[in-house]
Amino acid sequence: MSEPKAPTPAPGDTYKGWLFKWTNYIKGYQRRWFVLSNGLLSYYRTQAEMGHTCRGTINLATANIAVEDSCNFVISNGGTQTYHLKASSEVERQRWITALELAKAKAFRMQAESDDSGDDSTPPATGQGAGSRNSEVQSTLRTLGSKVEDLSTCNDLIAKHGSALQRSLSELEGVRLGGETSEKIRQVTERATLFRITSNAMINACRDFLALAQTHSKRWQKALQAEREQRVRLEETLEQLAKQHNHLERAFRGATVLPASQSNPAIDSKGPVSGKGDASDEDEENEFFDACEDVQEFITVPADPKYHRSGSNVSGISSELGMDDGTTSLDEQSLASNPESPQSQELVPVRKRRTRIPDKPNYSLNLWSIMKNCIGKELSKIPMPVNFNEPLSMLQRLSEDLEYYELLDRAAKCQSSLEQMCYVAAFTVSSYSTTVHRTGKPFNPLLGETFELDRVQESGYRSLCEQVSHHPPAAAHHAISERGWTLRQEIALASKFRGKYLSIMPLGSIHCIFEKSTNHYTWKKVTTTVHNIIVGKLWIDQSGEIDVVNHKTGDRCHLKFAPYSYFSRDVARKVTGVVTDKDGKAHYVLSGTWDEKMEYSRVMQSSRRGENGADGRQKTVYQTLKAKELWRKTPLPEGAENMYYFSTLALTLNELEEGVAPTDSRRRPDQRLMEQGRWEEANAEKQRLEEKQRTVRREREREANRAASPSEEAEEVEIASEPSETTYKSKYHPIPLS
Repeated sequence: MSEPKAPTPAPGDTYKGWLFKWTNYIKGYQRRWFVLSNGLLSYYRTQAEMGHTCRGTINLATANIAVEDSCNFVISNGGTQTYHLKASSEVERQRWITALELAKAKAFRMQAESDDSGDDSTPPATGQGAGSRNSEVQSTLRTLGSKVEDLSTCNDLIAKHGSALQRSLSELEGVRLGGETSEKIRQVTERATLFRITSNAMINACRDFLALAQTHSKRWQKALQAEREQRVRLEETLEQLAKQHNHLERAFRGATVLPASQSNPAIDSKGPVSGKGDASDEDEENEFFDACEDVQEFITVPADPKYHRSGSNVSGISSELGMDDGTTSLDEQSLASNPESPQSQELVPVRKRRTRIPDKPNYSLNLWSIMKNCIGKELSKIPMPVNFNEPLSMLQRLSEDLEYYELLDRAAKCQSSLEQMCYVAAFTVSSYSTTVHRTGKPFNPLLGETFELDRVQESGYRSLCEQVSHHPPAAAHHAISERGWTLRQEIALASKFRGKYLSIMPLGSIHCIFEKSTNHYTWKKVTTTVHNIIVGKLWIDQSGEIDVVNHKTGDRCHLKFAPYSYFSRDVARKVTGVVTDKDGKAHYVLSGTWDEKMEYSRVMQSSRRGENGADGRQKTVYQTLKAKELWRKTPLPEGAENMYYFSTLALTLNELEEGVAPTDSRRRPDQRLMEQGRWEEANAEKQRLEEKQRTVRREREREANRAASPSEEAEEVEIASEPSETTYKSKYHPIPLS
């Protein structure tokens, strides 16, 4: 076999050769062709596959390289990819280790430079000569930095190889051989000692040079940055002087043409540094502003955080602080002269929401006596005591989808529909973050029950839910935001109890429409599974797939919620997704977990791998940029484990409010009693309400049957004109709180 063998591979060179890669316990080590290039280590079955089929790639910038024995070494990037490799000899293994270490150092350095270049902003140069000098200095600094990094890498390698040589010679000295051989070994040991001393001296000198070079490099960079900032300040000063000169010329022309009574009072009182000149059309088009040194005069003073300003005109604050344009005094006088104006400075206090509810009591319950007769039945038809519930209704749980409404606010500001899709996809995942510890069952809403969530002052949105069907249970949810988005969903639940676990399958679609771009997104929910119903600790898992579709542009995001598996090496509760355009081209890759965070990475290149996946299709490998965070879960409030693991929003959903509808979920007496810890009374009240609803339903069915019969037409008219007291109270009468 032909192997390219460079004695000492230089940083950045392409290094190729045969290595043995561990595959499995049946096949053991298999011979593969490895290629090291641009900080990436790729492998192929044969050299002929290099043009079309890559079997695997690992990024050395984040990889860990470990040596096991004379020929074996391991490369791992933190758990997701691990290569167990074996070289044909110890010399070949050392060549690969040297090449990998150099490539790793360069890849790490390139990644750091890329991050620095993305974060730092370089001010523009005004002249061509200044730009060329700036680029020349930057190029010199980058070259010096690269050389210093190479020197540091070689320093580490010399130290490592010297230590290995010393250990090998020490082991060789311990071998018992003849006298002449022992003498030669002694001489070699002495020479190795001299080499170690010399190498240590060289290493110390290199270390001193490295420290000195780094110190001077930082000093030069600081000096260069200071000079650059000073140049920018001088350019801005010259620009402002030119603007002020133009102001003076226009003011002089206006003073010579207009009478003194018609001149701008702002110029007379403020001097040449004014916000506006005369009132001619030409001057209105050429409007200039003050220099940067005067910016501190424009101060925005926020009101007390306990209040929000109800009026839309807030320019009075700026005018009181000395605006230079001389035009805001009229607004200030009009507001002062008309205190009853709708735009007056009226302050409305923002309601302070509660942060705690009574702690959950610890009541024992014989679970099997209740569940043994429920296997295979529909969940909504099983009479459950409140011991299995949490003090919220299903309508309130639907409103919890808006826990991270900020994601939709950011999406509404996006110019790109593909980037907007990333935020919408993160919003769909975030709605499951509140369920990770919430093993309690929400209350089944009564027919006609509603829940209104008004957060216009705090968050800019208002939400309304209503139970529109009882059997099968179905709810409608509509939310609208002042920040340019509307969310609506029609959700029905299909659930089955299988003895060991409970499956909840949401039916229906969710729609999100953005006002500015008119993008219309739809998606559906995944299956929720509650495990260990009978024995063990309850825990919840989300599994399935979601397709978020933009019906205007054809963009699509395919999200996959991986089910939990004891034998899987993946992160628990893992979610992955790919954002594609209407042509199927991938632009973003999403990754994270539904209980913690989501990140997105821009796709630079994609390729097909030859190995087939579990479904028989080829796997796609995406080369992406550095991941950025889309969403992160907010920590639960203190003591949440004693408050049903409610989030900050969930703690406020059942708080009593004035002006809500009589059918609002906050008025349910059984739910209120459970929240207060009075579970026995709550159970009795829950049974009373459910029996009352069954009676009303049977009465409606009888009325429908009588109405369908022609012989009882007169009775039908009487029922339609005078509804029964039970029906009226169930549909329209507010549920008492006591």
